[in-house]
Amino acid sequence: MKQITVMEKYPVFTIEIEKSETSYQNVDEILAYLKGQVEAHPVAVYIGEFDHYGHTSSLEVGEISEDIKDAKNLICCFGKALPKPEVLGVRPRSIGVAEMKDSFVVSFLEAPNPDANAAMEKWVKGIANK
Repeated sequence: MKQITVMEKYPVFTIEIEKSETSYQNVDEILAYLKGQVEAHPVAVYIGEFDHYGHTSSLEVGEISEDIKDAKNLICCFGKALPKPEVLGVRPRSIGVAEMKDSFVVSFLEAPNPDANAAMEKWVKGIANK
């Protein structure tokens, strides 16, 4: 797993997992695994999923890299405190899963909560076979 800056301002954790390194066959199977991880967490709550590929491909002006075969987001929240209203601007969390020809690329935006980052990193690394 590595941390990169996307579009010169967004700190993103990302990992590319070769299809030969995982038993998951598609994005939906990975999202089901991640949903289970969220539901087992003592604080996190599952919110839903977003079919980014489906949405973008349905738009007349939608553009998708030809390398991407499918792309969905799992949406969850780790919020255990609401100290001020502006915190809402950095919640909820999203873990993106993109299927490529021979791999899955999984990414998430760095959270202000280090415990959330640690949990998401552990979950994402769990996609690869041990």
